[in-house]
Amino acid sequence: MIRFVVGNVARFALLMAAVSMVTFVLVSVSPIDPVQANVGQAALVGMSEEKRAQLAAYWGADAPLWERYANWAAGVVQGDLGTSLRYNAPVADVIASRALNSLALMAVAWTASGVLGFVLGIVAGANRGCLADRLVKGYCLLLASTPTFWLGLVLLVVFSVWLGWFPFGFSVPIGVAAADVTLADALHHLALPAIALSVTGVANIALHTREKTIDVLGSDYVRFARARGLSRWGALRRHGLRNLALPAITLQFASIAEIFGGSVLVEQVFSYPGLGQAAVTAGLGGDVALLAGIAVVSAAFVFGGNLAANLIYGAVDPRIRRGKGGGAHA
Repeated sequence: MIRFVVGNVARFALLMAAVSMVTFVLVSVSPIDPVQANVGQAALVGMSEEKRAQLAAYWGADAPLWERYANWAAGVVQGDLGTSLRYNAPVADVIASRALNSLALMAVAWTASGVLGFVLGIVAGANRGCLADRLVKGYCLLLASTPTFWLGLVLLVVFSVWLGWFPFGFSVPIGVAAADVTLADALHHLALPAIALSVTGVANIALHTREKTIDVLGSDYVRFARARGLSRWGALRRHGLRNLALPAITLQFASIAEIFGGSVLVEQVFSYPGLGQAAVTAGLGGDVALLAGIAVVSAAFVFGGNLAANLIYGAVDPRIRRGKGGGAHA
């Protein structure tokens, strides 16, 4: 247990350092001038050299990369993620104000895609070659090649513009005070982005669960259960669900990074105020402190998901908990 804890802490620290360094390097080599991006070309042309130097110092554009990173890392060690110059607020406050929206969106999409993919995979595998199997495979193959942002635009046009069932974007109604926003309002604005994010995530787990279901139904222990009088569904439910659950959990937790990446596109399409939209704003404005903070939080989120997967594996398969089944990686 001590080795497990120390190993994960060391990997987490190395991951945070690597992600933050890469973020600073990418921003430094980016052609975006943070001063020009945030004051505008017209205003920059009319500025004096003294004012330009002052703004460059304020944005940190005149300092070398190693110095900017060292100052930022020293602040992080003390619990300070820096100040977002784009939002004129502490990075921690910007992330906290938007994390709830992103987490709600990703949690709904992640859960819905996992449950739907698992159920569809079992139905397709248990009815191999039938109409249900062909429909599920066609659905998965079609949506697996569908870009998330394109699907979001289609849903927005159909259900918001044509039918008027859902709002055009944002997480709350426009012009309504925060205290007057109800849970129904938040769910109404969340529904369409969550559908766009979850629909495309169904394919991988459904197709993999289908193949695993076919293997389980053809195994010796299921055949023996069928010989004792159990129906196909009864044998699958009593003897096959655990074998189906483990690979499904593996794929589902491995999809956390994919869900987070997809949420960036979905939030842009639906103008949903989450971490993805803030990351795009920070990147376009050269706000390295905010971009690094979001990158570190995102990496920690994905790392936590993979760690949770390893712990759940032990609960599903006792051989892994005893160290007999080898390691599992999401």
